[in-house]
Amino acid sequence: MNENLPATLRALPKVALHDHLDGGLRPRTLLELARQVGHALPADTPGALADWFFAAADSGSLARYLETFEHTVAVMQTADALRRVAHEFVLDQADDGVVYAEARWAPEQHLGAGLTLDRAVEAVGEGLESGMTAAQREGHPIIVRQLLTAMRQADRWTEIADLTIRHDGDLVAGFDIAGPEVGFPPTRHLEAFRALERAGVPYTIHAGEAVGPDSVAEAVDVCHADRIGHGVRIVEDIDLTGETPILGDIASEIRELRIPLEVCPTSNLQTGVAATLAEHPVDVLHRLGFSVTISCDNRLMSRTCLSREYTRLVETFGWTLADIRRTVDIAVGAAFVDEETRRRLAEVVAAQWPR
Repeated sequence: MNENLPATLRALPKVALHDHLDGGLRPRTLLELARQVGHALPADTPGALADWFFAAADSGSLARYLETFEHTVAVMQTADALRRVAHEFVLDQADDGVVYAEARWAPEQHLGAGLTLDRAVEAVGEGLESGMTAAQREGHPIIVRQLLTAMRQADRWTEIADLTIRHDGDLVAGFDIAGPEVGFPPTRHLEAFRALERAGVPYTIHAGEAVGPDSVAEAVDVCHADRIGHGVRIVEDIDLTGETPILGDIASEIRELRIPLEVCPTSNLQTGVAATLAEHPVDVLHRLGFSVTISCDNRLMSRTCLSREYTRLVETFGWTLADIRRTVDIAVGAAFVDEETRRRLAEVVAAQWPR
């Protein structure tokens, strides 16, 4: 690695599979949208607002972390606001060297000003489309799709699954469930997952962040998730006390099936997965051959970007470009895209990464 590590990593093509649309607003945009709708924010300058979000999210509790979204969701209730946020999402990812990203968000949370579910999805698709056009014009080609999320604590899973199935033309790539894990297992609405399976629509499930390995097993074995959002607490099913790690049944299955884990290191520290990055299980899982991918989760709350996440992994664990490239290759293989798009992404990565 050279001494200009952040710039090197920023320039290399990367893939972001786990990034929430409502967790990546620009602070200035948030201020402007809040003024338009009369929503009170905890700070009135971009810098102070960015500081507040990071501090509020840095609590060590997933429930407290999720409270910060009350402010971002509040200003994303109109088609214009959704278009703008989606457009800027694309530009910010492209500026960081990301060549493929999935923007996940929950349409059911954006109906307060009269939008329908369908119109909300269309607006985000329009914003992503205009953002990709602008990024291409600026010399940073990127592909971005949206993942439609159902909230675990609500009862609209089947409705959002049906919404996902019928909006392929609005850049919808797949389905997700998010929100508080404790008390809201993914098996509550199996009919949603079965409908997605029948329609051939891929989906990911948040698991193994606030709840342990059993939640990951449930998401894969019962719900048939294609990927796992976070999943890092799978490490609790690995005995690391001896010279040779011993994998339990759940960890062995996840590794053998090559289930992609959407690991978000900085965010995980904020929600209490580990006290420091050095204690985070990402390196252990990567070294043991799990299908680890790296993402940001929420760039605003974690005050991060994908190149920064990788920089921290290099500085903390001594990751090499080969280590990073492996996670990027896994992410390309795990992306919710058709095989022709996957091939093109793989070619972009292969052409620009050092051999």
